[in-house]
Amino acid sequence: MNHHYKNIPSPCYVLEEALLRRNLSLIKHVSECAGIEIILALKAFALWKTFPIFKAYNFRSTASSVHEARLAFEEIGFPVHTCSPAYTEENFPVFMAYSSHITFNSLSQFHRFYPRIANCGRQISCGLRINPEYQAVSTDLYNPCMPGSRLGITSDKLGESLPDGVEGLHFHTLCESTAQDLEKTLSEVEKRFGRFLKQVKWLNMGGGHLMTRKDYDTVQLISLIKSFQSRYTNLKIILEPGSAFTWETGCLLTTVVDIVENNGIKTAIIDASFSCHMPDCLEMPYKPVIRGAENTFCKESFKYRIGGCSCLSGDFIGDWFFHKQLKPGDKIIFEDMIHYTTVKTTMFNGIPHPSIAILRTNGVFEVIRSFAYGDYKHRMD
Repeated sequence: MNHHYKNIPSPCYVLEEALLRRNLSLIKHVSECAGIEIILALKAFALWKTFPIFKAYNFRSTASSVHEARLAFEEIGFPVHTCSPAYTEENFPVFMAYSSHITFNSLSQFHRFYPRIANCGRQISCGLRINPEYQAVSTDLYNPCMPGSRLGITSDKLGESLPDGVEGLHFHTLCESTAQDLEKTLSEVEKRFGRFLKQVKWLNMGGGHLMTRKDYDTVQLISLIKSFQSRYTNLKIILEPGSAFTWETGCLLTTVVDIVENNGIKTAIIDASFSCHMPDCLEMPYKPVIRGAENTFCKESFKYRIGGCSCLSGDFIGDWFFHKQLKPGDKIIFEDMIHYTTVKTTMFNGIPHPSIAILRTNGVFEVIRSFAYGDYKHRMD
């Protein structure tokens, strides 16, 4: 274990600045070589105490909620690219105040809210989210192009021309994907939406471009985008990855509290929870890497299931193989636990928690707690 970790409280998410700067340098290199804009998706990472670092590399951001938009505007200092599944009468004016670009998920939402943008007295560029109906992601939970998806407008809904006021198109179909996946997606975009590509000013290729993963082919990504731009010189290209910015930049440090055994299965119970602190492990599902342990059997090892500290029966994942027997007090370090994990344990996508209220027997409605922007922002203090 890194000696710097010895005095860290448990459990604790630990982001390493040096690793973050490594990723930012690589992403900036791709941006400059390809001649595109790459922006941070706050839904994956919103630890705003690190935003001065992002500003030093000149990165802007994208938001899906008013809390994310406000946080980015306050702490990064630029209007955001906004893309939300749906806007409301209450939140749309707030989005307008913090946005340079607004993407609409449906034609009905565009027609409903575009007149407000046209008459607001400032420049906000409008786009439509499109659905190329190409499934590059196998897990439905993360697949925006599964049949019946609520995300994006399919080609048959658009006819032969875009509505007046639409300046860009936006697709978001990838998740921790490769440059090859983007190449196949772009082929479908051109096939289904090519009639519009010379009519608009920008194309946002969304997130899921995991360019900081060791096996990602950034050379192919740069070549692919340059080739695409040579065919559509009118387009500004935008990418908005989330995971790539903080991929493998930190961990979740936990401590073994107890060892229990049932039917020959030894479980190390830790002071953290998969359900509460690592929800993607159960949702995806996926088995994270534990520092100093193996995911598969190895000789002269000790097998343990890892159990969370909540009362949920399914709050566990197994098995891992350790090179020594575990005991209470031992540290368990889960690798790569910064992207998504830190936001899903606060307010994912910046979406506020529901208010809590009691309807009394006398008919009085009493609000016990409501949640506002301060609850979102200061949870990250």
